Amino acid sequence: MTAVAAPGARKAALAFIFVTVLIDILAFGLIIPVLPHLLMDFVGGDIVRAAHWVGVFGVLFASIQFVSAPVQGAMSDRFGRRPVILLSCLGLGVDFIFMAVAQTLPWLLVGRVVSAMFSASFTTANAYIADVTEPSKRAQAFGMIGAAFGLGFIIGPAIGGQLGHYDIRLPFWFAAGLALLNFVYGLFVLPESHPVERRAKRFDVRSVHPFAALSLLRNYRAIWGLAAVIFLVNLAHYVYPSVFVLFADVAYGWDERAVGYVLGVVGVLSVIVNAVLVKRIVAGIGERRALLLGLSCGVVGFTIYGFAPTGTVFLMGLPIMALWALAMPSTQAMVTREVGPEVQGRVQGAMTSLASLAGVIGPGVYTLVFAGFIGEHAPAHLPGAPFLLAGVFLACAGLVAWRFARTHALSQPRKDEDAEMAT
Repeated sequence: MTAVAAPGARKAALAFIFVTVLIDILAFGLIIPVLPHLLMDFVGGDIVRAAHWVGVFGVLFASIQFVSAPVQGAMSDRFGRRPVILLSCLGLGVDFIFMAVAQTLPWLLVGRVVSAMFSASFTTANAYIADVTEPSKRAQAFGMIGAAFGLGFIIGPAIGGQLGHYDIRLPFWFAAGLALLNFVYGLFVLPESHPVERRAKRFDVRSVHPFAALSLLRNYRAIWGLAAVIFLVNLAHYVYPSVFVLFADVAYGWDERAVGYVLGVVGVLSVIVNAVLVKRIVAGIGERRALLLGLSCGVVGFTIYGFAPTGTVFLMGLPIMALWALAMPSTQAMVTREVGPEVQGRVQGAMTSLASLAGVIGPGVYTLVFAGFIGEHAPAHLPGAPFLLAGVFLACAGLVAWRFARTHALSQPRKDEDAEMAT
């Protein structure tokens, strides 16, 4: 298929990426309420041991993404965005089937490894957005992708919680069907956004290991601070998949359905912020102030979560926390403006690698803190302690953003590295 060119084609392509991200997140959202409880079944119902294994699964998942994200980004720079996105959708569908039939903890772990390899497609989706969107409109476009995340979390956990109430394996089958449906959909309608003449000249295997991808950031000093913000924001965000389901069980006695409903409310609020407020707030106060506002709301929200004595108080923090969604679209828009189209995929891969590096650290830290504050030898019974730690990380991100986040024109790599970056 030919590359996207006309404005109408660009809008249609962006709409497909929105649907692709929506279905992918919907598929992952389906298993959020049931995966920790499935692990509990494998370890005989011991919630402390289950928290340990949730941490192991999270660290391993992020470690694989840390390796695979720059590979997918470089592949999309060299061969185009379309084949990478489609391969990812197909791989996820097959892997969800594998996890649905896994009968032992080791085989379920294998399924999560494969899932991590294919789910790094968000790197390519971000590069696709940069291909088809003008720099001045990228914050809005990334906000729409954030809305897809939110919408996926409205529907996915709610359906997953309901299905898991009847059969803990059923959400995996449903997720497999959605991922494979997305593959078939994209096979027929997704155009290529990265024309041949703008692609990297070759695929250099030596340049796609994760630390090489991160070293790419040395050439763009203006985004160093933004890269640090992305790392800290993702480090804070990993508190949700790491401990939320088990936290809700211990603190408030919420089952799969209750967790699904709460995550659905979170998704509704996220859609409102990303689809409605990001465009208006960024236009009104600028990307930097929107970033700082989002981080500040995140700190307040995590503080409420950490100390909430009842489920009602916890729910009161949701609207404040929802404004945290202002931060990432603003940061992504500033990053994309700093690099040229020939390296967008690799830069996005480096950003995804940073997020994955945060995921290598986050689950182990959060589950360790969670277990430490609910176990027999806990210094205080405080299940919300991981949320307080996440708030500290966001506060650090706010300090970095205050110092380094600026709006810049397109920067150029250092002259002595031009040839390397072109390849």
